Amino acid sequence: MSENAAALKARVAAVSVLASASMAAAKFAIGIAIGSLALISEALHSSIDLVATIVTWFVVRVSDRPADEAHHYGHGKFESLSALGVIALLYVLAGGILVEAYSRLSEGAPPPAFSPLAFGILFVDIVVNLWRARALHRTAVATKSQALAADALHFASDVLSSFAVIAGLTLSAFGYVWGDAAAAIGVAVMISALGYRLGRSTIQTLLDRAPDGVSDQARAAIGAVPGVVGVERLRVRMVGPTHFIDADVQVPRSYPADRIAEIKRRAQEAVTALLDHTDLTFTAIPVAHSNESVRERIMVIARNSGLAVHHVTVHDLGGKLTVSIDLEVDGELPLIEAHDIAHRLEDSIREEFGTDVEVDTHIEPMEPEMPHGTDAAPARVAEIKQALSRFASNSVIHDIHSVRVRDTEGGEIVNFHCRAAPLMTVITVHEHCDEIERELRRAFPTVKRVISHAEPPNAD
Repeated sequence: MSENAAALKARVAAVSVLASASMAAAKFAIGIAIGSLALISEALHSSIDLVATIVTWFVVRVSDRPADEAHHYGHGKFESLSALGVIALLYVLAGGILVEAYSRLSEGAPPPAFSPLAFGILFVDIVVNLWRARALHRTAVATKSQALAADALHFASDVLSSFAVIAGLTLSAFGYVWGDAAAAIGVAVMISALGYRLGRSTIQTLLDRAPDGVSDQARAAIGAVPGVVGVERLRVRMVGPTHFIDADVQVPRSYPADRIAEIKRRAQEAVTALLDHTDLTFTAIPVAHSNESVRERIMVIARNSGLAVHHVTVHDLGGKLTVSIDLEVDGELPLIEAHDIAHRLEDSIREEFGTDVEVDTHIEPMEPEMPHGTDAAPARVAEIKQALSRFASNSVIHDIHSVRVRDTEGGEIVNFHCRAAPLMTVITVHEHCDEIERELRRAFPTVKRVISHAEPPNAD
């Protein structure tokens, strides 16, 4: 909740306190003066509204506090608790009015004295309550405050109660003795209806009932995020103005952690755009994608085992699957330990694809993460560039450029760029680049590795 929203809620509640106090006092004084149970009942109703408004003014200051170590979901439910207190007061008042109205009807109490002042204060009360109900309702919608919404509902009902009292006083003025008591009963019925309506929504909030339609909307918003396979489970609860959403979301198991983190971020943005104040707990459930290839499945198995593999080759030999893998391990490991690691990986692959799968693992030392190296002398770079251009002269590869040579502890590493026809297939380009690389290593035995980058003409 922003500071501006909190200040707005507190300011509207404070203005409402002053209006409630003045109108309740005026109605009570006039009701006592003319002996009108209906007007006294309406004044008591307004007094409870005054109490409710004062409570609301304090509660909204507490409910807007951020979450802390003792209240992980914030303080929003303080508003629901205050609403329950107001509901209890409303039903106590309604019961008291009904008892007194029945007593007056049964005893034949005289009607109240006619007073234009009573009608005047009621019409003023109607205007004030209409203004307050509208202002509180707009603020409640803007800040999603349950306490302010309850206050707005009170004042809207006060308008109807005031009309009921006007009707009762009018009937009494025309000689209908029962008019004032009947109006008081009408006020009690309206108070009871108000308590029921407010109590139902408040209790639903306290019982963590999901708001109508929010679950489906949130599920659709998360499901529309690129990369989401499905939403397995979703739960929603309201605490004050905030929707707390817990979602178990299916994502492809082949996705890396950073891509899943991006999906989480987009899901939070999607539900926030839909519901404004949201707090999303996103649990990623890795699942096998329907179009996941055999190679991708093997890479997932290796990654889940914390192993680095490359050059994964898969063949189908007449219904029999064969898999070849290069497995990188710590170069200082004893062979028996490295073999056990490879054996466990092979068993995992057979568990995934069947025991008849043929798996061969080539064990090799893992490259250092940041091996020490230096740039070769310009003369050496020129020599290797000249050789590369010569090897490419009889090939579809041309324009050898951006040649770089580095000296490392294991030997020289050569990087170069070259060009090929734009419509030539990747396989053809790769075969020709491989041939140039092999010839370079034959001509320069100290070259450990060659990395070529082919590009079409006029590429940057």
